[in-house]
Amino acid sequence: MKDKIEKRLRRKAHIKKVMKNNIKPRLCVFKSLNNIYVQVFSADNNVLAQASSLSKEIKVKIKGHAGNVDAAKIVGKEIAELCKQKSIIDVAFDRNGYIYHGRVKALADAARENGLNF
Repeated sequence: MKDKIEKRLRRKAHIKKVMKNNIKPRLCVFKSLNNIYVQVFSADNNVLAQASSLSKEIKVKIKGHAGNVDAAKIVGKEIAELCKQKSIIDVAFDRNGYIYHGRVKALADAARENGLNF
């Protein structure tokens, strides 16, 4: 288990180094075993928008477990709508070291379908 965490942290450090010079807002994903969280940061690390499977509006829409692919799709749709309200269209996708598969991919695809470009 320790190797898995170290690999993710190594990937995370590389992604953070690449995104350091980016001027676009950063869409950052964090997933736990039970939930998924998304935040949009500005270039100076201020939070512009956030959504998670724990928020009241999203919790009502989720049927069953909040840590599955369907919940990630709902969270992705919600973050795209929040970004559109604040006129944020182009973002840089920060998968936070997680492999682009499963919940992370479902969230990214849902955000793209609802108007975000990355």
